[in-house]
Amino acid sequence: MDLEKLKDQLYVAVLSDVLDKMGYTRQATRIAFFSYTGISKIIGRCKTTLWMDMFDVDPNPYEMELRAVDSCQPGDVLIAAAGGSTRSGIWGELLSTAAGNRGCTGVIVYGGVRDIDKMRDMKFPVFATSKNPYDSQNRQRVVDMDVTVEIDGVKFRPGDIVMADEDGIVVIPKEVEAEVIEAALQKINAENITRDAIKNGMKAEEAYQKYGVL
Repeated sequence: MDLEKLKDQLYVAVLSDVLDKMGYTRQATRIAFFSYTGISKIIGRCKTTLWMDMFDVDPNPYEMELRAVDSCQPGDVLIAAAGGSTRSGIWGELLSTAAGNRGCTGVIVYGGVRDIDKMRDMKFPVFATSKNPYDSQNRQRVVDMDVTVEIDGVKFRPGDIVMADEDGIVVIPKEVEAEVIEAALQKINAENITRDAIKNGMKAEEAYQKYGVL
């Protein structure tokens, strides 16, 4: 499945709607994530990292986060599940450079990022919940990778499709990805028809009754 070709057609809200209708009612985040580098959309497959706060000297600083970045595959979106911590900026320019060189299409950080101007110049997509100038050394570290992580009640499993845009973040379980994407494209087509009808003078209620989308 060529996700890059689908990126311009799909968006988070319609994928969330489709998943909702299929009974997957907790696949999108409700908390605010911000695009810190000016790129408003990411799509790819979850490459997960689990972070924890620390309050002592790290004997092996950056060890597992570097391993995670170096093991990224083309099309991955690196997920940094850091619990929304504001202890440091766990992601910055150098990790973006390394991840981009591995073919990573972007990063989603439930926590802080830094080096924002430099990452913006790189045009590397970064969504995060906060910004923070502090180094992560002795403050936060990766404790596991390639495992299921949870952000705001949403499970991010390795290999699941994830999409982020200005509305939020949605995760599509692998076992239903083809069905979800097909249904989303159909809904988008119906929305386009409905929009054109309303622009041409049809009342919103009539358009909904006729086309069944809103």
